[in-house]
Amino acid sequence: MASEDDVPGSGPFRRSPLYATHVALGAKMVPFGGWEMPLAYPGGTVAEHRACRTSAVVFDVSHLGTVRVTGPDAFDHLQYSLSNDLRKISPGRAQYTQLLDVTGSVTDDIIVWWVDEERFDVMPNASNTSRVVAAIGGNDVTDERAILAVQGPEARARLAKVAPEAAAVRRFAVARFTWEGADCLVAGTGYTGEDGVECAVPAEMAESFWSAVVGTGITPAGLGARDTLRLEAGLPLHGHELGPGITPLQAELAWVVGWAKGDFVGRAALEEEKAAGPTRWLRGVVGHARQPLRDGAEIEVDGRTVGRLTSGNFSPMRERGIGLALIDADAQLLDGDPVTVVQRGRSLAATLVRPPLWPPRVED
Repeated sequence: MASEDDVPGSGPFRRSPLYATHVALGAKMVPFGGWEMPLAYPGGTVAEHRACRTSAVVFDVSHLGTVRVTGPDAFDHLQYSLSNDLRKISPGRAQYTQLLDVTGSVTDDIIVWWVDEERFDVMPNASNTSRVVAAIGGNDVTDERAILAVQGPEARARLAKVAPEAAAVRRFAVARFTWEGADCLVAGTGYTGEDGVECAVPAEMAESFWSAVVGTGITPAGLGARDTLRLEAGLPLHGHELGPGITPLQAELAWVVGWAKGDFVGRAALEEEKAAGPTRWLRGVVGHARQPLRDGAEIEVDGRTVGRLTSGNFSPMRERGIGLALIDADAQLLDGDPVTVVQRGRSLAATLVRPPLWPPRVED
């Protein structure tokens, strides 16, 4: 799950306002997207993953960027710069969108928090923040806040004990709330496939807010669990399912393309691809054994390579290897078809499925 920008020993890496807290909890700290972040706490990734699926966890996701775009022209500027159609939402709502280049490739995938009429907080991936600023302008205010993602079926009930306003925000809504007198923001978003919220609090309030959240019995979780959770949910990760040469159409994300709006960066290339049909499709792969599937493994049918895994791991809920793969369209494979994953000299039996990978679809 490491970014291409992560080279151990190349530091210095940026640190979250909660860095000391993670170290005190015994977290294993690793480089990610130019930051030093917790991979897992002593209980381990599998336990953290299962806690998110069954109760509630909290992730420090302060490494994600916040680029603030403001002013009377902000809407029109973002409408042209990003793929989705902001007219689908309104102030007080969030939207998943993408930054494309002129070839239609996904430069980054982004959540936009439309805070008020002339303020948008654009949330890029950690290693792409400077790239997004260069493309859309705005001010990088990442260092001013910490972001805590509280996720899981019990997330809202537990969070309500300390921050009821934050716990009440609807899915993909954005709202202000107050914590110990400080102005904060919350969005009904996440990256786990579970219900939950993401809270942006002033950096100087991060430790007290974290302590209050964990004090409700919510389990701290690291980026290892965040990655296995998003993989089970079939959610793309930039640098894996998204990136150079990969368009939203290939990634099965055509719904983030605002065809009904005017021109936007990458539109002409996507229209050509749409007319011709994408040459490959993103699909889920479920192994028949516990062996974890690995990024880069080839997907074969009858000895012929038809694709490659873009992400792979062990599913703590299914207790078998799972992955996401870009599959050649001309292979004409259907969901439910058997495939072979070839990795490290071994051939592993698997089945092609349409994401999400958890909970399992009926045809699985």
